[in-house]
Amino acid sequence: EPEPEQRAVLRVVRTRHVSIAIRRGPNPVYRWLADRVITSGEAIRRVVLAAGVPPARVVAIPAGVNLESFPFGLKAPEIERELGLGSPVVGSVAMFRGSKGHPQLLQAFARVRERHPRASLLLVGDGIRRPWVEQLAREAGLADAVVFTGFRPDVPALLAAMDCFALASTRTEGVPQALLQAFAVGVPVVASRIGGIPEVVTDGETGLLVESEAVPPLAAAIERVLEDPVGAAQRARAARALVEARFSHGRSVDRLLALYDEVLA
Repeated sequence: EPEPEQRAVLRVVRTRHVSIAIRRGPNPVYRWLADRVITSGEAIRRVVLAAGVPPARVVAIPAGVNLESFPFGLKAPEIERELGLGSPVVGSVAMFRGSKGHPQLLQAFARVRERHPRASLLLVGDGIRRPWVEQLAREAGLADAVVFTGFRPDVPALLAAMDCFALASTRTEGVPQALLQAFAVGVPVVASRIGGIPEVVTDGETGLLVESEAVPPLAAAIERVLEDPVGAAQRARAARALVEARFSHGRSVDRLLALYDEVLA
């Protein structure tokens, strides 16, 4: 049997993507087992620190965006024809689960449609709550105006078909990948003030922030995007610059590789 100093040392890196509080107590995975904990934003880093993990072991590294796959100003008229979208298009890319706020987004869209009767709501993604949200759309009389795509690999083109990207998250959120992808393509953004979203959406600068589960303000923010295209375009340019400076795929990979080198050393 090898001497103790010759045995391989197993290093453990744990990743956390949700901003739900971690119960205090022993928490062996976070406090003892993990040599490093990677979080997808500073808000989740604070959650991990609150559970008693030493600060030196917790690093915030949001997932980056491949800027070549998500070019700024991309157009996708073929998607609009394929899906039969009206105009303008409000859209979201998110799993259908309880924390993503699809019911609130539907309610806000119903208000928006009073002023924009030809508008479409484009919901990209899948999940266990999708049938329920489809039922909510039918009950609200919005079945013809809401397009559910399910899982799609062509997210850049779907984002390019949107006039406003809306993320109505309610309970937990890191720095959402889909939000950064919308930034990269140049889609003006409206999002909830929750979790790590305010780390990238500075209200009035890179997007518009609304309080979680506040339907009238969400509708008003979407209408502001649709009715003030000059201001929306200015925020979209600032959002793209933010992604280029801080959230590119290359930058995130470099930070991850440096972290693994540090742990292995």
